[in-house]
Amino acid sequence: MTRHGRNCTAGTVYTYHERKKDTHASGFGSQKVRFGKDAVKEFDCCCLTLQPCKDPVVTEDGHLYDKEAILKNILHQKKEIARKLKEYEKQKLRSQKELEELAKAEQETKALKFAQQESNPIGQKYADNKLSEEKTKSVGLSDDKKLPSFWIPALTPQAEATQIKKPDDKVRCPMSGKTIKFKDLIPVKFTPINDRDEKTSLIAKTNRYVCAVTNDILGNSVPCAVLRPSGAVVTLECVEKIIKKDMMDPISGQKLKDKDIITLQRGASGFTGAGVTLEAKKAGPSIMA
Repeated sequence: MTRHGRNCTAGTVYTYHERKKDTHASGFGSQKVRFGKDAVKEFDCCCLTLQPCKDPVVTEDGHLYDKEAILKNILHQKKEIARKLKEYEKQKLRSQKELEELAKAEQETKALKFAQQESNPIGQKYADNKLSEEKTKSVGLSDDKKLPSFWIPALTPQAEATQIKKPDDKVRCPMSGKTIKFKDLIPVKFTPINDRDEKTSLIAKTNRYVCAVTNDILGNSVPCAVLRPSGAVVTLECVEKIIKKDMMDPISGQKLKDKDIITLQRGASGFTGAGVTLEAKKAGPSIMA
C-alpha cells in the first residue's frame, strides 16, 4: 500500500466521523449551543430590554418587565391587532361581493337558458343531447381535462389571494403568551443593598438588592418571590419559614393568600443544577449522503 492510500480521505466508506464533521461545518442538521452565564439575564432585568428595570412591574406568572417597555409593547400589539382586523374585514367584504356577483351571474345564466328553451324547446333539447354525446366521445380532448397553460390566455390559471384568518384580538404577554392587561401588572419594590460604596452606581454593582425581610443578597441562584400587597421581594426560604406561618405581609401588614405570593421568574447561574435550560437547539435540514 502506498503512502497516499493511508490518508483519511482515501477511504471508500463515508465514515460516521466524516459525516458528523461535514454536517457541523456546512450547517446541516440540528445545531446546539450551550449558554454561558453572560448569555443569561439577571433576575432584576426586564424580559424585553434585558436591562435592569427602572420602574419594575411583574405579571401574575412572575415575568418581570420595565413599566415603560411593557406599555410600549402593549400599545404596539393593539395597533397590530387593529391593522389585522381591518385587513380581515376588507377580505370579508371582498369575498361577500364575489359571492353576490357569482349568484347574480348564475341567475342570469338560468334566465337566459330558460328563455332559449321557451323559444325553441325541441331544437334546444336535441342540441344538448348532441353536445353531451360529443363530450362523451372525446373525453381526453374536452375542455374539462385540459391542463393549465401559462402561454395561452384562455388557459392561464388564476392566482388566488391568500386567505387571512381571523386575528387574535387579545393582548398577550411576550413571554408566557397568556392574556395580559396593564391594570393587572403589579409594581415591584426592590430593597437596595446597604453598603458604603457610594461611588459605584447601583447598576454597575454585582450584588444590588437584598431580601426585604432577612436582608439576604438576591441573585439568579436565589429563588425569590414578590408579595402582591406591598410589592416587596423576598426569598422563597423566607416565604416558607416565616411568611406562610401567619400568611401576613410583613411590610404592609395585610393578609395574604396563596395567589398573592408570586414566584419571580429568574435567570440561571450558568450551572446545569439551576433548573433552567441552558442549551439552545435549532432544527435544520439533514445532510443527504
